[in-house]
Amino acid sequence: MSLLFEDGPARTPARAAPVAQPATQRMSDSYQAVKAQTCAQVIEQLEARGSTAEKMGARALRAEIEQVIASRSRRGQLALNAAERLLLIEDVEDEVAGLGPLAPLLRDPGVDDIIVNGPGTIYVERGGLLEKADRRFRDDAHLMNIIQRIVGPIGRRVDEASPYVDARLADGSRVNIVIPPVALDGPMLSIRKFRMQALGIEDFVNRQVMSADMAAYLAAAVRSRLNILICGGTGAGKSTLLNMLSHFISDRERLITIEDAAELQLRQDHVVRLETRPPNVDGSREISARELVRNALRMRPDRIILGEVRGVEVVEMLQAMSTGHDGSMATLHGNSPRDAFARLEMLLGFAGLQNDIRAIRRFIASSVHLVVHIQRLSNGSRRIVGVTEVTGIEGEAYSFNELFSFQEQPAMSGLGEFRTFSPRPHFTARLRDYVPGVIGRASC
Repeated sequence: MSLLFEDGPARTPARAAPVAQPATQRMSDSYQAVKAQTCAQVIEQLEARGSTAEKMGARALRAEIEQVIASRSRRGQLALNAAERLLLIEDVEDEVAGLGPLAPLLRDPGVDDIIVNGPGTIYVERGGLLEKADRRFRDDAHLMNIIQRIVGPIGRRVDEASPYVDARLADGSRVNIVIPPVALDGPMLSIRKFRMQALGIEDFVNRQVMSADMAAYLAAAVRSRLNILICGGTGAGKSTLLNMLSHFISDRERLITIEDAAELQLRQDHVVRLETRPPNVDGSREISARELVRNALRMRPDRIILGEVRGVEVVEMLQAMSTGHDGSMATLHGNSPRDAFARLEMLLGFAGLQNDIRAIRRFIASSVHLVVHIQRLSNGSRRIVGVTEVTGIEGEAYSFNELFSFQEQPAMSGLGEFRTFSPRPHFTARLRDYVPGVIGRASC
């Protein structure tokens, strides 16, 4: 981009240079400086008229930006061709009224995650794989300004006293922010984008996340009120799968969801959404997931859906599953059903349950009926790699009935096939309308 800066009197601008690639333009220091100066002038003119970007409509704001750019061009401060002019208008508009360099990435339907590693480095996830984005922040101050724009409207704060926070964007996207002194290389944030159109079970089958037989069984399991635990690694798609399975819950049931950052998109009429609250700067006023689960049990729920089990709330969650709230669901970090159950045992220990291991395992096995293991493979694809029933305990070990799996061949390729191991589910007598390969109704 040919951008001219003038400290002295205005002069006729030089002929604009040929258009460079957008990535090159946006990453250059000169472009960042021009954008900052243009933004400052737009904001100055709005303030002079007692207005703000929020009060103006999108069309009026764009006209204001175009006027400022035209004025700067006439004074010889800018030399832009048509493509460069449009590029600057769009970026200034995002800067003044949106989230700056993050705005176009949030609008891009192909982007699932956005990761900012300091002002100069932004990565995005597309199709399960990370790639560097052609965006950047001007400096730490610019990035911190956008961070405060994220946390301010929802009453959260992030500063040296509270250097990390979980937040949620207006569209439901989940955000984690870490700043210095905890983050040594500058402010960092991670955004898990909210999917505006929730995926249906047919989408999972068509994208080969699961087989048709898996889909038919899981749909029947939800309708039949089996307690389901979804396990997998970070970014495997646990919450997306949980959201999809919730579509098979009856509209006649009262559901209570508990999440750190509300992102589930339940379609039922009778849904109560609860969200945890972190402690304030002096460490008080925290509302934990355990408190919310306890309170939810007094709210006459038919099912409780816990976005993620990560602490001592595991006690109340398992008690709810085993005492009349069948059909409850939760997610948990774990690389296999046995790994997930070992994590449940550890969390129960943190909560003070120090019974003998056999009693602990009997408690878990009587509460959880089904474990669904989802995994992000090396090629970025996501697969349900195991669907396993919990049939009880034998001695001191859990007894599992593995129904379905995904066998990766060759190893680390992301390729393979779905297999059915057990043709007769342990919970056959409880399953409603289960026909292998036939998904059936989306609600009952």
